[in-house]
Amino acid sequence: MDGKYWNRKIETMPRQQIKEHQLQKLREQVKYCYENSSFYHKKFDSVGLKPQDIQTLEDLTKIPFTVKSDLRDNYPFGMVTVKPTEIVEIHASSGTTGNPIVGAYTRNDMDVWSELMGRSIYTTGGRPQDVIHIAYGYGLFTGGLGFHYGAQKVGAKIIPASGGMTQRQIKLMKDLGATILACTPSFAVYLAETMAQEGVDPRKDLKLKRGMFGAEPWSSKIRERIEQQIGIEAFDVYGLTELCGPGVSIECEQHDGLHIWEDHFIVETIDPDTGEVLADGEEGELVFTTLTKTGLPMLRYRTRDISKITTEQCKCGRTHSRMLRVQGRSDDMLIIRGVNVFPSQIEYAVMCFSELATQYLIVVDRPGALDTFVVKVELCEKAASNPQLDKNALKNEVQKRIHIVTGISADVEIVKPDEIPRTEGKAKRVLDLRKGKM
Repeated sequence: MDGKYWNRKIETMPRQQIKEHQLQKLREQVKYCYENSSFYHKKFDSVGLKPQDIQTLEDLTKIPFTVKSDLRDNYPFGMVTVKPTEIVEIHASSGTTGNPIVGAYTRNDMDVWSELMGRSIYTTGGRPQDVIHIAYGYGLFTGGLGFHYGAQKVGAKIIPASGGMTQRQIKLMKDLGATILACTPSFAVYLAETMAQEGVDPRKDLKLKRGMFGAEPWSSKIRERIEQQIGIEAFDVYGLTELCGPGVSIECEQHDGLHIWEDHFIVETIDPDTGEVLADGEEGELVFTTLTKTGLPMLRYRTRDISKITTEQCKCGRTHSRMLRVQGRSDDMLIIRGVNVFPSQIEYAVMCFSELATQYLIVVDRPGALDTFVVKVELCEKAASNPQLDKNALKNEVQKRIHIVTGISADVEIVKPDEIPRTEGKAKRVLDLRKGKM
């Protein structure tokens, strides 16, 4: 399979043609949702809206938002637009806070998802000769199988490792000649730490060239650490179970934002507090409308992810809009003493210091009238063994950096290596003990 497989005509389509394509698909999707979804039929009727009222892309704002609670309230299949027999695969979120978010796929949806993931892998340089080690979880989580289907499209060899068994994963990557690693960025960091402990030099002992990381916000400093410690080029990938899974957008070799596949999605940014649509380049919450989903389409779905959008053509030649790296989620945002703080801001501040490892934990509490804000960070092995290290001076510098980045003062605790618990998947970065004390 060569580069001709991926439709460069679509990926480099002039902006005006992209808009014309989106409008046609939007009108079709709105009509389809109104006629086949009791949920959207009621939603439209509640605001006096008919499908024929959508005549321009600007008319998209007439459609009410869809939010995560809608999916939970209609669990499991209340928003599905096809007969049960037409659903061929189901995925879901973890459901740790109530009913899980279900993704129901028709055969068409599976074909589109595979195409988008194949296109994404190809954009990062993945080719048939590659060996893709997939350490995302398989099963209901969309990560593992999403990359699996995309790798099949590309024609690459697949190591379906899933999560866990870190030492075994390193052995498999070494013995089977993996060239691409796909996992969460926090697990990539964990793999790098384990390699160092096991005496594995990834540059000499492995054939890894690049990695595709997503499923959680991560800072540019974590990217630098991963690239330095594993010796690979790191690419950011974005997706949601509600939209299809991974494959909604991907970085190219320019690393200047993630290309959103606009022949399948319309993206907006809104003020997360007012719902007002923002101009390109303004930071806000991402809102996606699916254009080609048939099993469980989404109209104006609020993702809670905070980012910016640019429509300027990328140096790679692609014309599809790009989203900047997700800063965080509006529902993950901490409000500490009246100041908005994202975990990714803390991560960036901590990663400015070579003496510190990549592990950190934010602990917020309210024992009295005011919030307490503690950031626990680990020393790296080299710094921990340095008798000349002045921990108090380092602590003060870290506190200053956090204040510069966030505008708020934090108490920093510098702890020994491996003292903060690891997770073989998404990292747990926040411990908010204020619940019930607000």
